[in-house]
Amino acid sequence: MLQLDQVSVRFGGLTAVNAVSLNVGTQDVVGLVGPNGAGKTTLFNAISGLADTSSGRILFDGVDMLRRPMYQRARMGLGRTFQIPQPLHELTVRENLIVAQRFGTGSVDPHKVDEILAFTSLDGKGERMASSALALTELKALEVAKALATNPRLLLLDEVLAGLETSGKRRFMTMLKDLHQRFGVGILIIEHDIETISKLCQRVVVLNFGKLIADGTPEAVFSDPKVIESYTGAEHA
Repeated sequence: MLQLDQVSVRFGGLTAVNAVSLNVGTQDVVGLVGPNGAGKTTLFNAISGLADTSSGRILFDGVDMLRRPMYQRARMGLGRTFQIPQPLHELTVRENLIVAQRFGTGSVDPHKVDEILAFTSLDGKGERMASSALALTELKALEVAKALATNPRLLLLDEVLAGLETSGKRRFMTMLKDLHQRFGVGILIIEHDIETISKLCQRVVVLNFGKLIADGTPEAVFSDPKVIESYTGAEHA
């Protein structure tokens, strides 16, 4: 269980995340949405250790993660992807997974690597260079594969569907649903496509100007006047 308790992140005089409290179970599939600049990726960075938390607590299974480096957070069961795919240059697809697995677990399991490559439909590309031989959909799949290689119990997925055409997005959604069931991994996913989030997630939370303004079912959240205002800008017109 991931528990955020009044988490804030400040950059000088800017408050990017403002006293956010949130619980996500390792069996949940939760969408994190909000307008551009709402603080979604900054929140992911705070959870994974890429951004310093100005105040509040971040707990995983009751253990405080704030003073733990990124590799320790990974070994506690927290995995993440990035909005812009970040393959390890000069390494093959398989080697990318091996490095991620060693980082996240401290050891290498070739059979697990093979299983993940097959699951993400990258088994035919394992010996190819990750930075030059993959299309966008495959690079997105590699992001998920690297995160899976760390043996997570909760995945933070940062816009893994962004930039994909309709058919690619549909295939990716199917893969994420299968991933949740097959690997028993919880998911917290940032995504701008409301229709996609509504189909994929049982629960949605909304950030606006760094604050959590809604948390509930997709139907309840996307009909909430505060959420509608946050997307239309009516409040600030």
